[in-house]
Amino acid sequence: MARSRLVAGNWKMHGSRQANRALLGEILEQQAAGAECAVCPPFPYLAQAAEQLKGSAVALGAQNVSEHAQGAYTGEVSAAMLADLGCRYAIVGHSERRQLYGEGDALVAKKFAAARSAGLTPILCVGETLAEREAGRTEQVVARQLGAVAFSEAVLAYEPVWAIGTGRNATPEQAQEVHAFLRRKVPAGTVILYGGSVKPQNAAAIFAMPDVDGGLIGGASLVAADFVAILRAAREAKR
Repeated sequence: MARSRLVAGNWKMHGSRQANRALLGEILEQQAAGAECAVCPPFPYLAQAAEQLKGSAVALGAQNVSEHAQGAYTGEVSAAMLADLGCRYAIVGHSERRQLYGEGDALVAKKFAAARSAGLTPILCVGETLAEREAGRTEQVVARQLGAVAFSEAVLAYEPVWAIGTGRNATPEQAQEVHAFLRRKVPAGTVILYGGSVKPQNAAAIFAMPDVDGGLIGGASLVAADFVAILRAAREAKR
């Protein structure tokens, strides 16, 4: 089964209305040169982005989602609310949510299910720490994280925690090794993204790997020229 190419930008806690308008304007102007594209701004800017992206090929995503459908959960945002705003994707299990906020596999599974029930496509993130990699536990860790979720009709993203913002880079071959392992555990046609500090300089080599279908892009998604260059690399990658 043929797989799609997807590049999703995770803006994390960055942006302002003025900066967002300029960034999205540049992405929209040049997006035809790239692959399938999504952007995930912070919650306060989702409505602004939805309005600017209306009628375009660029999809909207959220960086997080509540496991609850509604109720007295101050500060939370439900999947139905995100869908109502026009979101197509919701990131769940991001390494920063796991590491900084203590989100375990059980909570991630509930968020995954909540997103799916509202018609969103979850982007499930899995990945190992440096200690886990050095202990030879990479496959065990990502298999556990994936196995905790009733995975279907979703995007999978492998993000080696040890290669994000640490100055250490995973080689394309290291990325491919884990992607190939994950490929055997998900339905045919599942899009698997790589999320380990993808930049214009390394995007082509990473996307050339047979089981890498695109990227979950952090810092480089905040620079329009860099993000468009990564989109172009994804489109031009050979299977």
